[in-house]
Amino acid sequence: MKPMHGNGGAAAPARPAPFQPVAEQAQVEAYSSEIRQLARERNAIILAHNYQLPEVQDVADFVGDSLGLSLEAQKSGAERIIFCGVHFMAEAAKILNPEKRVFLPHIAAGCSLADSISPESLEDWMERYPHHTVMTYINSSAEVKALSYICCTSANAVSVARSLPSDKILFTPDRNLGQWVAHQVPEKEFAIYDGVCPTHDVLRGANVKKTRDEHPDCVIIAHPECRQDVLELADEICSTAAMLEKVALYPETKTFLVATENGIVHQMRKRYPDKEFILADGCIGCRLHCPYMKVTDLSHVLRALEEEVFEINVPGDVADGARQALERMMAVPRD
Repeated sequence: MKPMHGNGGAAAPARPAPFQPVAEQAQVEAYSSEIRQLARERNAIILAHNYQLPEVQDVADFVGDSLGLSLEAQKSGAERIIFCGVHFMAEAAKILNPEKRVFLPHIAAGCSLADSISPESLEDWMERYPHHTVMTYINSSAEVKALSYICCTSANAVSVARSLPSDKILFTPDRNLGQWVAHQVPEKEFAIYDGVCPTHDVLRGANVKKTRDEHPDCVIIAHPECRQDVLELADEICSTAAMLEKVALYPETKTFLVATENGIVHQMRKRYPDKEFILADGCIGCRLHCPYMKVTDLSHVLRALEEEVFEINVPGDVADGARQALERMMAVPRD
């Protein structure tokens, strides 16, 4: 690759040593500098989900939730998207940015929730509930989106459900999110698929209570992918992007319990350095850890830029169907 800076007749600077899982700050800075330089040369935008490793978040041009990142890419003049997240997110970015090349830095970055539903299993549920409108969480494959009438995110799921003319909704694939939406929209009849995000579903109310008792003046912020017994304890229930905004509603509160994947705490601590953020599992976030979100490190980001590995493409007919479901969602006004 090209040297970062001109240095006359001197040899080009050596590439950073192989990236280590627990890297020294100097190595993080070396990789980050190489990545930023190469991204400029390749006209690439780097997107990182809130659950990514801190150093991956810090090298990104934008950090946020999956849909928000794809929309940021639409605004960009970049030719390439390096999506530091999981497979369904990179797919959605390609669907919404068909003219751009999209790369997933680590091929093993999957999603257990998205894998819990296949096109075949959705078709089976559609046969069981033929009069229900299919509303699918964005955490799903392009093929599943293409079979769905409309998509939703955790931020807009309630608004989307209320907007549908149908009184009967088949909600897929997240059971916990579906049950939470059904409680907010009691005027509709829901059939709810039985998938879950293991990272959120593993958290129990008993653990949250124990952690809360140790911090009695805290505010609890939870993601709606959590179980009902956890959500009943929460002061705020919202998406990852909204979590960052909710903290500002409590200026006098010093301690927050966070019931979602541990990566979000990095952004919280950067934005609110005077606050304390504690993972709600009482285990330093060891249960609230998504292995798929953490497989991508800086060496994978650099390789994606250098070698253009793991390009994401979606067949045209699938992309067209999925895009319709996403565009219907984006047309729904927020409550």
